[in-house]
Formats: sequence, C-alpha cells, structure tokens
Amino acid sequence: MVHHDIRQRLEEREEALSPYAVRSRLSRGRLKPEEPCPMRTAFQRDRDRIIHCKAFRRLKHKTQVFIAPLGDHYVTRLTHTLEVSQIARSIARALNLNEDLAEAISLGHDLGHTPFGHVGEEVLNSLYREGFRHNEQSLRVVDLLEKDGRGLNLTWEVRDGILNHAKTGADILGENWGRAGTLEGEVCKIADIIAYINHDIGDAVRAGIILEDDLPAEAVAVLGRSHSERINTLVSDVIDFSWAATGEAGGERPAIGMSPRVLEAANILRRFLFEKVYTVARDEAEHAREVVRLLYHHLIEHGEKLPEEYSRRDDSVERKVVDYIAGMTDNYALRMAEEVTRGSEHERYR
Repeated sequence: MVHHDIRQRLEEREEALSPYAVRSRLSRGRLKPEEPCPMRTAFQRDRDRIIHCKAFRRLKHKTQVFIAPLGDHYVTRLTHTLEVSQIARSIARALNLNEDLAEAISLGHDLGHTPFGHVGEEVLNSLYREGFRHNEQSLRVVDLLEKDGRGLNLTWEVRDGILNHAKTGADILGENWGRAGTLEGEVCKIADIIAYINHDIGDAVRAGIILEDDLPAEAVAVLGRSHSERINTLVSDVIDFSWAATGEAGGERPAIGMSPRVLEAANILRRFLFEKVYTVARDEAEHAREVVRLLYHHLIEHGEKLPEEYSRRDDSVERKVVDYIAGMTDNYALRMAEEVTRGSEHERYR
C-alpha cells in the first residue's frame, strides 16, 4: 500500500512551528521502540491510542465534582477532558506550539482518575500504604494497565505531560505549581485549570450550592460574568502573556502563564470554589467514601474475586486492588458495593 510519505509531509510542516515547540520526529521515543506510522506523526498516533483505549471510554461515567448526578448536563470526567483538549489546542495553535502533542497530553491526563472524583482519590491515598495520586495512576494506565498489560507505549513527551499535569492544591502558578518537561505540557496544565474553574461553577449553580451572584465581585470584574466571557478572558490572557513561546519575542525566555491581574482573579475564583463548592460536595460524599473503603477491604480479603487478568501480574494484592478500584466507574463501584453488602457474587468488571 502506498501512503505517499504522509507522515514525512506532516513532520516537514512542523518545521514551521515555534523554535520552542517539540517536533514529533525529535521525540525522545517510546519505552519500546517501534516502527513509525506511515500516515501519522508520533504524537498523532499517541492521541489515537488514547482515544481508542478502554480507560478513555470509562471517563464518561466518572464524576468530575458531583457524585453520580441525576441531571444530564453535569460535567463528567470525559466532558472535562474534551474541554481541556479544546482549550489546550487553542492555546498551542495560537503560540505556534505542537497542537498534536498538547491534544494527546490533554486527552490522557485524567485516565487514572478514580470513581467519585477527588473523593475516591483521597480514600485510596489514605488506604494504600504507597499512596495514590491520579496523575501517577494515569501514567500507570498508559504504561501498563491498558491492552491487557502491554500498555499504549506512548512517547516520552506525552507521558511526561500526563505525569506532570497535577497541581497539588497550590495556587495557579504558585510555589508548588511544578513544571512539565515541554511547553505543550505546560499548556495542558493551565488549560486544565481554565476548564474546571469555569465548568464547576455551572455545576455548582445547577446543584443549588451557589448562585451566579455569589461569585467574588473582584474576580467577575476581571474575568467576566458568563462562562464564555471567563474562558475567553483566560485563554486570551494566557496567549498574550506567553507570547515568547512563539519565538517572536526577541529571545525572551518562554513560559506559559497569566498576567498578574488575571492570575489574581483566577486564584480568587479557584479559592472560592474550594471553600464554597468542593468542600460542600466532599462533605456530602460520605457514602462514596464508604463505598471505596468497603471495596478495598473486601477485595484485599477476597483477592480471588479480582478479574482474571490481574492474576497474571506480579504486583502485590494491594496494588492490584488499587488498580482495579481506580479503573471503576461511579455506577459500577456503587453496584459492586451493593452486591458485596448483600453478600452476592459480583460480576467480573469489564
């Protein structure tokens, strides 16, 4: 079959990117070397592998903030991921960075998230002696858990962006913000923030936790009142502030960030959400905590109930149980907990 050197043509187009952009042909490579695709660059191939994997599909039934919401319009981990990808692509395109790389990182960044959002993450972190962090689990998913233990064999740059997207609760661009190994990874990191501080407002209003008028006036004055106004302000500001990443700023060192005024407003809004929304949502999630604890202790005692593919791995029972629970959707975890409580045999998780 003739492919007319499609990949090479795409790689040649990347030569017009910013000098600070990552060229796919110059990737640091994969954990296991493989022949390049004749039609896609390395980062396009990574993107496709992520989209087609099982963990990506399960994101549609995983909570963003609110536990198993009844409404159809609440944000899920999947819709959040798609919003992050859209924002990251817009920023990367404007800064002449590698849009394919930014997209692949964005689509894979939350693959390791637990059921019940950060509530599930907190419980597993407290139960598992080695600790649990969803960004590390996302890397574990793409490196090991997908494709029956073979992993997706992604490039170093995508794996680095997935691992380093988490913010550890720090202020945006604050002291403990951390850094990814590429500017495209930094774009995903800031796109993640832009996405969730905006869509979580809509969910909180929908849930009756806050009113639009409750938003901090000083943040609204800078960022805007509507969802679209805030997104536009934040994305535009990131592009303007980070313009050195294009290579058109006279040798200025490139960095992805926000102007002081917009950054302060974004952090005010983020702190408001932690105080008025996330704390309330987590306080109301005790049942979710009980579900994760129940499943963890039950499966530790009954390791034979883990799916068959887990028996082929050399990991400890605790590690296998953590991987299994982290991969569950909200509804699956709730159903399994109900079956365990009733003492019935649960079906194999797919």
